[in-house]
Amino acid sequence: MSQIKNAQIRYRIIDRCLRNQYNPYPSKRKLREACEEALYGSIEGENICDSTIEKDLFSMRMDHDAPIKYSKANLGYFYEDEDYSIDSIPLTKEDIQAIQFATKTLMQFKEVALFKQFGNAIDKIVDRVHVATSSKADEYQEIIQFETGVASSGNEHLTLFLESIQEQQLVTFTYTSYITGKPKNRIVLPLLLKEYRNRWYLISQDSEKNKVVTYALERMDEVVVSDKVSDKPKDFNPDSFFQHSVGITANESEPLKVVLKANNIAAKYIQSQPFHLSQKLIKEGNKRSTFTLSVIITEELIRDLMSYGGEIEVIEPSILRESILLRVQEMKKIYSV
Repeated sequence: MSQIKNAQIRYRIIDRCLRNQYNPYPSKRKLREACEEALYGSIEGENICDSTIEKDLFSMRMDHDAPIKYSKANLGYFYEDEDYSIDSIPLTKEDIQAIQFATKTLMQFKEVALFKQFGNAIDKIVDRVHVATSSKADEYQEIIQFETGVASSGNEHLTLFLESIQEQQLVTFTYTSYITGKPKNRIVLPLLLKEYRNRWYLISQDSEKNKVVTYALERMDEVVVSDKVSDKPKDFNPDSFFQHSVGITANESEPLKVVLKANNIAAKYIQSQPFHLSQKLIKEGNKRSTFTLSVIITEELIRDLMSYGGEIEVIEPSILRESILLRVQEMKKIYSV
């Protein structure tokens, strides 16, 4: 890797360190160790020295107008402007070439079993890079729009939780439930991070409830990693935990056979975007098609089914059919004139 590219990578590592609110005011040594570990997998100082970090800090100030200051009180560096990030600096031609190379590499691994679950994300990255780097990029911006999720808070905790999962460290935070609307202190052992509809969730062993509970990152505050460690529940398997779930809800209930009928138009949408991996088309009729699923009954499943309105009918199980009927009746009360 060229020295220029190496320096650009170090700048971004230093930027992350300076913006890390959980470990503020990193020292020169901490910055060196972070760069060396990321680039070489070591923190011994054999590949990067303190003088290199000094030059990087100077270059970031001069070339990128980075508002880097040194705090004598805290013996470390910080951004005078808390909103500054080197990520907002436009990409250079070399950066774009590196991204293009990376996307080509991603495409080579797209069909590998380990990466298949990320196939759609890889396609989106490749499409976006292709459009952005085209000679007609400015023209394309006016005639093509990519799907973007509404930004949600809490994503800044992702790295913290990843590390706590790996180290099996307990984490404390205050959590505000949508039901009570009141914040409550939680002590959990993080087990798994899961994304659902552009929001991140933490699946964890709750110390007070003594069971696996899912928490939304956007509703967390005052997140702190404890020095205490704990063993993971022996019966928790991240590969199968959501096996029978639609959405982010999982429990110990046995999956039920769901049978539903959809008119011909809705059936085409349902086939192209299945509710669940277990979905099967078992009968195609002149007016309606019949599908089956093997899932637990969750709030997300009910909402997905109801999004089709009168275009689909749940035949079984009765508990799901009755749940939808009750909601339809409530809707009727609201919309009745």
